[in-house]
Amino acid sequence: MGWMTRFLGAVAFFAIGVIFSPETFGSKSDGQHLPKLYNYLTLAHLLSFSTAWGAAIWVTFIGGIIMFKNLPRHQFGNLQSKMFPAYFSMVGVCCAISAASFGYLHPWKSSSTSEKYQLGFLLSAFGFNLTNLFVFSPMTIGMMKQRHKVEREENIGEEIGWSKNREAAKVNPKLAAMNKKFGMIHGLSSLANIFSFGSLAMHSWYLADLKWIDATNEEMGTFEKK
Repeated sequence: MGWMTRFLGAVAFFAIGVIFSPETFGSKSDGQHLPKLYNYLTLAHLLSFSTAWGAAIWVTFIGGIIMFKNLPRHQFGNLQSKMFPAYFSMVGVCCAISAASFGYLHPWKSSSTSEKYQLGFLLSAFGFNLTNLFVFSPMTIGMMKQRHKVEREENIGEEIGWSKNREAAKVNPKLAAMNKKFGMIHGLSSLANIFSFGSLAMHSWYLADLKWIDATNEEMGTFEKK
């Protein structure tokens, strides 16, 4: 099944859910008619956040580890160099949509302290992903390619799992210097990714508290009165 088929299948499944939801026919169990805009913004916020959160968990703790343990190291690095820009772009866009919709649902002047903090967490996740996309990721990929070239001269890099790089670096000062620089840049990139993950984790804890739904409904009622 191609990616387009899977995408269209997901869209169709989502469309069916929207069509048969009570809100589509203008009825709710509590008899209220909440503004459609708020429904759409809440949906955009939740879908964008859940996509970013799920991708962050998979890439940070599952997918990367599986690939590292099963692919030759240079092949693993080349795959990561293609995957990470797409990952940071997708998560960054999702964080931007989630922050924008959350900010609209909870205006700054009337929002509570916890809601202001949550907007800050979403914006920080967006900022960390943007930094990784435009700063750390290009630097890491560039240094990786240079290091791969030197490693091929040393006939290493095709091993799976832990590298023979350290042993070769003991007698190759150029490779040792590259390892130090790569480790620093890669460490900053990983740190930014962890900070982004932590910000999303804080927002997931907030969403787990059902009080935010009541607060949003109250704001919707205020909007209706206007």
